[in-house]
Amino acid sequence: MKIKIFEFNPLGVNTYVLYDRTGECIVVDASSFFPDENELLLNFILDNNLVVKHIINTHLHFDHIFGVNFLASQFGLKLLVHRDDVVLLENLPQQLQLFGFNTNVDYRPEIGGFLAEDDTISFGEQQLRVLHVPGHSPGSIVLYNEKKELALAGDVLFNGSIGRTDLLGGNFEQLTEGIRTKLFTLPDDTEVYPGHGPKTTIGQEKRYNPFVGKGG
Repeated sequence: MKIKIFEFNPLGVNTYVLYDRTGECIVVDASSFFPDENELLLNFILDNNLVVKHIINTHLHFDHIFGVNFLASQFGLKLLVHRDDVVLLENLPQQLQLFGFNTNVDYRPEIGGFLAEDDTISFGEQQLRVLHVPGHSPGSIVLYNEKKELALAGDVLFNGSIGRTDLLGGNFEQLTEGIRTKLFTLPDDTEVYPGHGPKTTIGQEKRYNPFVGKGG
């Protein structure tokens, strides 16, 4: 399995395209905001002759969904997300306004299905397991590939940090407990691909993360 990383929009969200030799792929957190970002994402998919099987979001904070409608319209797909995050779409204009974005633009995605704990996402020869780790948002999920030892963590866990918990549906105790019980039980060599910033490993965060590591 290969993974392509794009950093999109003014908030620097990581968008991931996972694909393998079959040509099937998934796109996680399609966050392209500017027209050239949409074009960059689309051209990568087309230039590599990829077939998009699923569009998935780790959560529904506004900065992670900017590109969902564009991508969905290109491939006739609808978004997969955890049910508990749908509430975040109800205050989407307020989220946008709070961070200075144009509230006249509707980024509300059309949801085609819900993901839950231990669901399996399949594409090509790959499988990802869904881990529900709320606290950054009510429906935050992590996508884990055991064979490749990688986890797409969204804004649950970062390199040296964790997701903020002061937004709607945030809960610090819930988030830290979920990280310790669901992520820190994964192998130490598991690579963590977060929603912002550089990747890390489970082992590194267990040792050094100031919020949930040995010193946290």
